[in-house]
Amino acid sequence: MPYMNIQTAKEALDKVIDKSRVHLYKPIQIAEILYRDRIIQDITLTELETYRNPSKKWRDKICVPFLGRTSTSSARYQDDLFNENAVPPATLAVLGKENKSKNGIVEAYIYKRFAERFSQMSVALDYCTKHSPQTFQLNDFLDLFWKEAGLKRSIDKIYEIVVYALFSALVEVLELTVEVSYNLAKVSILQEFGDFSSNVLNLSSNTPHFQSTAKIYRVGVTNAADRGMDMWANFGLAIQIKHLSLSEEVAENIVNTITADRIVIVCKEVEQKTILSFLNQLGWKSRIQSIVTEKDLVNWYEKALRGVYAEQIGSKVLEILQNEIQVEFPATKNVEFDSFFEGREYHRLHDSFWTV
Repeated sequence: MPYMNIQTAKEALDKVIDKSRVHLYKPIQIAEILYRDRIIQDITLTELETYRNPSKKWRDKICVPFLGRTSTSSARYQDDLFNENAVPPATLAVLGKENKSKNGIVEAYIYKRFAERFSQMSVALDYCTKHSPQTFQLNDFLDLFWKEAGLKRSIDKIYEIVVYALFSALVEVLELTVEVSYNLAKVSILQEFGDFSSNVLNLSSNTPHFQSTAKIYRVGVTNAADRGMDMWANFGLAIQIKHLSLSEEVAENIVNTITADRIVIVCKEVEQKTILSFLNQLGWKSRIQSIVTEKDLVNWYEKALRGVYAEQIGSKVLEILQNEIQVEFPATKNVEFDSFFEGREYHRLHDSFWTV
């Protein structure tokens, strides 16, 4: 294997950081491998099997306090971290030597990059909190992510939150209800499964129907390798939101990852016709309930925030938007992180080569 200097190793690390979404699971895993190598010294960086699986637990232990979650990507996707085009053992060994000789400087660098990324996310949250329904502009909010390289990787998740905030607020304000009932001719089957009917369906021979409040839910925290719906409603709607910058690879990914029957795609207006054409060619258009463009979202937000019914809807939309950002990116409130960073004395380390 050819000799690798620290400059090349740092470039490999930076590539992984730059490609990571806001949560930086993979870079944190690298940091914790280096920490283990420096402090506990029970692994060998050139021997992958001494840390490949255990390092996921070390990473998760760090992620839970800061992020409230851990990576749910497939094992194969997570192990891509150690591929030759990422940070293989030989590269880790070079980083480890540097890290040990400088008391954890590489670890500190990774966590500074993590803090920087979430500082950028805090700017987005601040935009929501500092603007009222009268002054909030969706285009300006989205531009915070498009123009910041560190946040651009999370644009899909932001679009999901933007759509959810509007849809959820409208469903609530409209006071939608859902009614469930059974065919009275099937009452004998209902009685045969009486426990099931009452415990699961909330129905019985004396209660042939019931109403509940309609709601939309986000499926939860997702990641780049996830498949399936992003939102679902208790009135039969399942939504998968894709904000697409169309390419052949992404187009193929549409087909490979669509699993819901009623799908909403969010895209740039200029890509709408191309996406429709592609889906038509593959016979997938029937799976698409609608294609929502940024222009649609901007128009709907304008009505919600400053339209005729803004007093009922506007504040609710922004409140949901703020709450979902904090749930999705909890490290925007970083008291625990600051304590962790100082507890490991990373704040004492300074090196021009490892300056963020």
